[in-house]
Amino acid sequence: MDSPVYKMIEVVGTSTKSVDDAIQNAVSRASDTVRKMQWFEVSEMSGRIKDGSVSQFQVKLKIGFSIE
Repeated sequence: MDSPVYKMIEVVGTSTKSVDDAIQNAVSRASDTVRKMQWFEVSEMSGRIKDGSVSQFQVKLKIGFSIE
């Protein structure tokens, strides 16, 4: 096939450590079931606040992968 075709999924990664860790968690978990992942795009960042401090980071990702 000369021109690949891609599909996108949307996932939300979470972490109590950092935004970067939330991204890594999302990509790592998605790789358990999605093959041929090629790229990701952060589409939204949010988090939880508990007792006046950030308690969780949440990152919404679009992950692109080539379809077979």
